[in-house]
Amino acid sequence: MPVLSDVKVRTLKPKEKPFKQADFDGLFVLVNPNVSKLWRFKYRWMGKEKLLSFGKYPDLSLKQARDKRDQARKLLAEGKDPSFERKKEKATKDAKHRETFGRLAGALLEKKRLEGKSASTLAKTEWLHGLLCADLGSYPISQITARDVLVPLRKMEARGRNESALRVRSAAGQIFRYAIAQGLVDNDPTFGLKDALTRTPVKHRSALIDPEKVGGLLRAIAGFDGQPTTRIALQLLSMTALRPGELRMAEWSEIDLEKAIWTVPAHRAQNASPSYGTLAR
Repeated sequence: MPVLSDVKVRTLKPKEKPFKQADFDGLFVLVNPNVSKLWRFKYRWMGKEKLLSFGKYPDLSLKQARDKRDQARKLLAEGKDPSFERKKEKATKDAKHRETFGRLAGALLEKKRLEGKSASTLAKTEWLHGLLCADLGSYPISQITARDVLVPLRKMEARGRNESALRVRSAAGQIFRYAIAQGLVDNDPTFGLKDALTRTPVKHRSALIDPEKVGGLLRAIAGFDGQPTTRIALQLLSMTALRPGELRMAEWSEIDLEKAIWTVPAHRAQNASPSYGTLAR
């Protein structure tokens, strides 16, 4: 069976009408009167003859055209239509290009809103997203690199806001992980920035450890004359040492009044494992 060679393809001369020069296994080159040489693959799918375009010679060499032909034949062997698979791949790439960082940030914020996050949490998230979107908002999220994310972070460090830069990096990571779940990106580029930012030495806040001062705080809470719910919430926090968000979202089903135990479910506890607080009688 005659097959093509690089020399033969290169020396093919155009004619008055387009003509085909076959290679093998369905691959051929279409030579047009305007001298263009186009790679085509002919195959049958569901009893019908179909054509798949690979590209133009010499932009696509004979070897590259054969590789594409072999990939298409592999899809056929798997029971897939190469033409449909190409359209699906193109649609996926187009969707990834349309999904910008800013749009994904907005979608994640809406997700948090639907999950019932507090107004303060939503406001903080929106603020962090705004700092990122000022530089990255219009970028297709699939094309953003660690170097791109570093731009807004370095701006914050230059203003001495090292802790804020760390929070912004964390917020960016959440957006990328959300995009991974949507099938829009394969990895989180912020992971590579873990050691790139300057960390401010931790300053531990003073705590009440003197029994007399603790007692004074509890008496001050008991004497609070504002909203009763605020006073009760402060008293509960002093008894259980749980987080304010865990208290705010508490449900009666979590509290066993007979045993004086409040169990915070794992899905709401920050450390992703159940928290327990004992209610003093």
